[in-house]
Amino acid sequence: MPVTLAKGDQAPDFELADQDGAVHRLADYAGRTVVLYFYPRDDTPGCTKQACSLRDEMAEIQAEGAVVLGVSTDDAESHRSFIAKHELNFPLLVDAEAEVATRYGAWGEKVLYGRKSIGMTRATFVIGPDGALTKVWKRAKAAEHGQAVLKALRTGR
Repeated sequence: MPVTLAKGDQAPDFELADQDGAVHRLADYAGRTVVLYFYPRDDTPGCTKQACSLRDEMAEIQAEGAVVLGVSTDDAESHRSFIAKHELNFPLLVDAEAEVATRYGAWGEKVLYGRKSIGMTRATFVIGPDGALTKVWKRAKAAEHGQAVLKALRTGR
């Protein structure tokens, strides 16, 4: 049975390394707002639009007191290349076995061009300073995602 998290639920803990090997734990961000976004693959059209939309809103997102963490199953080398190519200004975490994605319900069946497959979905979770989810996108829209995240941080919706 797939995991379904909703606003008000406690965010599952995680511990993942980023593109440089630094370990990030949800507990490290206690008292801060975390935007944890899951995406299918580095440097693909939709994922690039999504990452760049977050990059472009980063100053405003940080002004709201939030940190952004991207998560995919790509390896650290792929993440480093993606960050460098698009001048991303936030860490990308390696979830090689999709364990964290599975706990968040961001791994499962998806349909692309009429074909069903199992993989990472484009899901985002805003985790409040107390560890509770304040906003959940089960299917984020890539190109406008930075603005949508900023709106949620500002309005709580």
